[in-house]
Amino acid sequence: MTDRTLVIAGASVAGAKAAEAARASGFDGRVVLVGNERELPYERPPLSKAVLRGEAPPESARVHDDGYYAAHEIELLTGRTVQALDLGTGRATLDGGEDLPFSAVVLATGAEPRRLDLPGADLAGVHYLRELDDSLRLGDALRSAGRVAVVGAGWIGSEVAASARQLGAEVVMIDRAEVPLQRVLGHEIGEVFRSLHEDNGVQLRSEAGVVELRGTGRVEQIVLTDGGVEDADLVVVGVGVIPRVRLAEAAGLQVDDGVVVDEHLRASAPGVFAAGDVASAWHPHYRRRLRVEHWANALNQGLTAGANAVGGSEAYTRLPYFFSDQYDLGMEYVGHGSPDDDVVIRGNRDEREFIAFWQRDGAVTAAMNVNVWDVVEDLKAIVAGGRAVDTARLADPSVDLAGLVPG
Repeated sequence: MTDRTLVIAGASVAGAKAAEAARASGFDGRVVLVGNERELPYERPPLSKAVLRGEAPPESARVHDDGYYAAHEIELLTGRTVQALDLGTGRATLDGGEDLPFSAVVLATGAEPRRLDLPGADLAGVHYLRELDDSLRLGDALRSAGRVAVVGAGWIGSEVAASARQLGAEVVMIDRAEVPLQRVLGHEIGEVFRSLHEDNGVQLRSEAGVVELRGTGRVEQIVLTDGGVEDADLVVVGVGVIPRVRLAEAAGLQVDDGVVVDEHLRASAPGVFAAGDVASAWHPHYRRRLRVEHWANALNQGLTAGANAVGGSEAYTRLPYFFSDQYDLGMEYVGHGSPDDDVVIRGNRDEREFIAFWQRDGAVTAAMNVNVWDVVEDLKAIVAGGRAVDTARLADPSVDLAGLVPG
């Protein structure tokens, strides 16, 4: 057995998968997985859907079965944090002052919610959703809520609004954009989600921000930038996240909207890797750095970082991928488009059964299937082709998707 030690800071999906990959690669040294939560590593998508609504138990979200870590000789330290990294001496300092020598490190510290910084933001009844405990508390609160205000109409806000309506709460969703998800999908596709939420009884307050929360001890009202006032006895804030880079910054690593890593997920110091929400990774297909805040990216980057940290040399080339379920709409998205890219629709947008393609200079940058299934592999191939595709052929349902893959 080697005397090498791999320390993984963050027992997230990315961290758990990094540990898995290190063992799967044949690494027989010490693997220490350190996480600040007391839970076993879990996946986050169910927290805004099935777990939040009480349709699935919290244990269903776990990355691995209960006995996995012991069986694979992975030292899982829950309720602990890596406080500092000394890259010169190869030592990690844990909370409590314990020093842990390492030969390689994977940073999987994830991200944390952006907090409202305005009067009344500390009132009772204001919730953020990031961790399992957040989901359980919010689910309990939603079941007794009268009127819920969701601040932010991105993915978290939209999914929570849908879950709240499914639990029977009255919901108002507030966002500065004209339509939900506009910053990711653009206006045309955002209209699909606007009508979806309105058809399911959500009141939308678009092009409005929040300036104050009011209440006596507990939130009762939200004051908007347009002067409007909305009643609410529960507020859910989903206005984005901030990568947790404090550990990396203190260690002297290069940071720029996340820990800067190359296509092998190597950071700016030897033996240090990063994966998941905290990683700003060079993507060979897009020829730029991307920081992707989605489950599939955390899972797959974790596998690559863990394998590379113990001697591998795989480049991370997977296209970004994510999914969402809201009411009766299910979708998958692959690639990385810009909201101002040209959009081509195949199918019926009004009936919410279509495929959307985003194009820039003729090349497909991203694609999304909405209530159309078993097509995502073809969509990945079209996006990965990186070549101009005729717009009329993209829009024509009679043209087989496989025929649009550049040869």
